[in-house]
Amino acid sequence: MQVHENICVATLLARAAGRLGADARLEAELLLAHALQRPRAWLYAHADDAVADSALALFDDLIARRLRGEPVAQILGRQGFWSLDLRITPDVLIPRADTELLVDRALAVLPAESPVRVADLGTGSGAIALAIASERPFADVVAADASSAALAVARTNSEAFGLSSRVRWVHGEWFAPLHGQRFDAIVSNPPYLADNDPHLQKGDLRFEPRSALVSGSDGLDAIRAIVRDAPTHLLPGGWLLLEHGFEQGAAVRVLLAESGFTEIATHRDIEQRERVTCGRRARG
Repeated sequence: MQVHENICVATLLARAAGRLGADARLEAELLLAHALQRPRAWLYAHADDAVADSALALFDDLIARRLRGEPVAQILGRQGFWSLDLRITPDVLIPRADTELLVDRALAVLPAESPVRVADLGTGSGAIALAIASERPFADVVAADASSAALAVARTNSEAFGLSSRVRWVHGEWFAPLHGQRFDAIVSNPPYLADNDPHLQKGDLRFEPRSALVSGSDGLDAIRAIVRDAPTHLLPGGWLLLEHGFEQGAAVRVLLAESGFTEIATHRDIEQRERVTCGRRARG
């Protein structure tokens, strides 16, 4: 970016947004706030302020990284999710707003005033586990991931929010580290893209861990494994809640029915796409 002496905040933002493309104003604001070490609101109150050369240089570097396709969350090292501001690294999937629907549906089946046991499979940054723990003070939450690097990020996040004593982090794939344990609810946002999904070559997905995105030729391998083993890890009446691709709802409902789940339902995200499917283990 060509910079000039005494360039003001408003002008800098307008130029950056123009370079980044349509609907990029928010990204420009987030990156400039990061370069200036100020909250976004500060930018509006100081729109006419000149930006120091050191901040201009840093902002120029941040914009260049974004133009190369690097996700904003990885550039900032942060991503908002639920009520949390999570630390993010290239070792974890970037939490999306769609996944808040999974948290919402889990909270709908978890009583607020009673002790409950919850498992989060493939926890990544810890987003789902920490959101549930923050809303259910009596919950005993266990979160598993096959990536030790991801678990390190999740532990850092739990410490930042004072939730270290509320969530246990365990290393292993799906139910492997949970032998003999049973839960009132099991939640997961597993990988659900097919090996050849063209989206893998586009946008932020190019920079995220493939193991958190891809699951076999049809994207359902992880979901099949979770649905297959979930009944032995659920208490009678317990719930399994899964995020999935917007075209996978019907297939996930069939898998749950074949494994004996009842009260099966699929819920739609804010764009009215099938996104989360739930099923209940019979009480008998």
